[in-house]
Order: sequence, then structure tokens, then C-alpha cells
Amino acid sequence: MLSFIFRRLAVAVPTLLVLIILSFILMFAAPGGPFNNERPLPPQVLANIEARYGLDQPYWKQITDYVYNVVFHFDFGPSFKQRARTVNDIIAQGFPVTLTYGAISFVVAIIVGVSLGVAAAVRHNTWLDYLAVGVSVGAQVLPNFVMAPILVLVFTLWLGWLPGGQWSGGLYLTGNACEDARVALSLGANRCLQFGYIIMPVIALSTSFMASIARITRSSMLETLNSGFIRTARAKGLPMRRIILRHALQPAMLPVLSYLGPAFVAMITGSVVIDVYFSTGGIGRFFVDAAFNRDYSVIMGITILVGALTILFSLIVDLLYAWIDPKIRY
Repeated sequence: MLSFIFRRLAVAVPTLLVLIILSFILMFAAPGGPFNNERPLPPQVLANIEARYGLDQPYWKQITDYVYNVVFHFDFGPSFKQRARTVNDIIAQGFPVTLTYGAISFVVAIIVGVSLGVAAAVRHNTWLDYLAVGVSVGAQVLPNFVMAPILVLVFTLWLGWLPGGQWSGGLYLTGNACEDARVALSLGANRCLQFGYIIMPVIALSTSFMASIARITRSSMLETLNSGFIRTARAKGLPMRRIILRHALQPAMLPVLSYLGPAFVAMITGSVVIDVYFSTGGIGRFFVDAAFNRDYSVIMGITILVGALTILFSLIVDLLYAWIDPKIRY
């Protein structure tokens, strides 16, 4: 098992290094620059600004310094547009918010998706199977950029049940905000759980992924239930519940595991739409603003962060795969 981990790390580390270098090259190869405004700056002022951010150095030295700072110090440098802030400050502000509702959406998608898939496979060709498939197909055709405005329109503008945005990013509200939250659950004098602010972002972000997990689980479970060892377990008179939980569920989860790693990262990157519609204050909004303002350092920092998460969760999925099916180790 250790050799398997070392082999995967030997692939992951160079991949991350190549990602950092390519992100730097492609970003600075784009036309224009972070300081090219509608009104051009005087040459002396532009030279001073470029010297301030090290952009007057030779190209190879800029790449070397950037890779060294990112790899050894996890320092993405200063923001080109927000002069008093660094990229690390921006990521530290937005990423916890994105990670919070991304992780909640991930858990919801897994629980609901696996439950629908297993129920549809066990009750194959019954009304429950048709219902689960119908829900999955309906959720699949409603991506988050369609689901988000529909949720705001229905539950905020029409029904007035849920707040339409301005989530502060934490699980708690304090002070006057706690008193004004209509859907908050009081915990004390100045603390309230702000469930209402995360319900619609979680639904919008998890729906399509839940549908994909349900379809994969259903097809994999149907194949597993028709296997020889399941027929043997039934012939021995084992209860169906035990057959599913102890014998069928584990091998049926292998295709689902392959999907979960990219799905989690897709939920993080999909937060761009969620941040725009619900004003959550997550990292997606900073990415959009950086793209419009040509804040290259912020764009590179968020891109590298998402790429690192992709590599990390792909590694975790490989390890889980090897743990569930020992044959994968070889």
C-alpha cells in the first residue's frame, strides 16, 4: 500500500509543478496587462509600478521566483488591483465560505444520490424506480445557473420563505443580524444558526451532481445485484437488507468513487454562479472580479488552488479505490 501511495505522489507532485508553470506562462501571454487602463499611464509611472511588482525582471526570473514562492512558501504574491491586499488574503477570505457550502452540498449530493440509486435498483421497474429516474433526469437538466434564479424567484420573491443572499459565510449570525433572520433557530442571546442562508445555495449546487450520482449508483447496483455471489447470498436465505448493506453496496460504490473526486472540485469551481446569484462572499466572486479587472495574480492563485484540489482529491479517490478493491494496488 505504501508503494502505491508513493507512486501516486510521484505523479501528483510533478503535475502540480507543471500546472503552476503553465498558469504563469498562459496568464502573462494573454494580450493586455493588469495596468493597461482606458487612459494609458505615463511611461515613468508604468515603469515604477512594474518595478514594484517585479514585472521588470527577466521572464525566466519571474517564473522561477513565482514557482519558488508558491511551492515553498505558499505565497501567491500581491494583488495587482487591490493594492493593500495579497492573493493569500483574498483566498483566506473567500475559500472558507466556498468550502463550507461546497462540503455541505457534497454530503447532500452523496446521501440523496446514493439513496435514490439504491432504491431504484432494488425496486427495479416499479413506481419507485420510475420516480427516482424521473427525479434524476429532471435534476440533470437543471444546472446551477438555471436552478439558482429559479430558487430565488420562487422561494424569495414569490413565497418569501428564504433570504435571497448576503450570507456572511459562517454558520452563525450575531447581534442585530440574528434578530432580523426570519428563518434562524435561536441558540442564545446573540447567536443564531443561519440555516436559511445556505439552503438555496446548497440545493442549487448539489442538484445536478446528486442526479449523476443517482444514475451511476443505479446502474452499478443493478449490475452487482445480478452477480453470482448475490444470487448465492439469496439462495442461503440472507435478508435483503443484509445483502445490500454487507455484500452489494461496497462493490457497487466503485464507479461512484471515481466520480466523487472530480465532482467535489466541480462544486468548488461551480461556486462562481452560486456566488454571483446568492452573494455568498465565496471565492468565485473574487475570480470573476479578477477576470474583469485583469488581476492576473488573483486569477493564477485561484486557478492553482483549484488545480491542487483536483490533484488532491484524485489521489484520495485512488487510495479509496485501492482500499475497497485490493487488486487495484497492483
